[in-house]
Amino acid sequence: MNVGIGYDVHRLASGEALVLGGVRIPSKKGLIGWSDADVLTHAIIDALLGAAGLGDIGRHFPPGDPQYKGISSLVLLSKVNDMLSSNGWVVNNIDATIVAEEPRLNEYADRMCQNISHTLGINKELVNIKASTSEQLGFVGREEGVVTWAVASIKRDDEGL
Repeated sequence: MNVGIGYDVHRLASGEALVLGGVRIPSKKGLIGWSDADVLTHAIIDALLGAAGLGDIGRHFPPGDPQYKGISSLVLLSKVNDMLSSNGWVVNNIDATIVAEEPRLNEYADRMCQNISHTLGINKELVNIKASTSEQLGFVGREEGVVTWAVASIKRDDEGL
């Protein structure tokens, strides 16, 4: 079994969509990025790539590449899952924490888990998503951005080898 850690941060701005785990969340501000700026899915992608020793999200899906402009991060996650599979790995589990002051995210966590587990082809119980605030401290507390940390474990796919 291998383990990887992922981290991502995106700035918040008025007029942008807030998408986390493939869920569009009503909010006064959204995240800025080249793709859909889904900070949760990006952190999960980095954790999975790290666990497999396959670099990071920027290496595989570079910002500025026109094919990724506005793309759903769930599409990128699916591509990472294909990379894992072709290297003999399957996802064992994912645990992630989103840190944002507003909006409150707990009511959306179940749908985020569903989207991520469906994209990866794993049981929903293997994906855990938590939400927290920074108690109004730092750039997250000032509502300038959102941060996510993720840990993922992968294991060898005995059936695929």
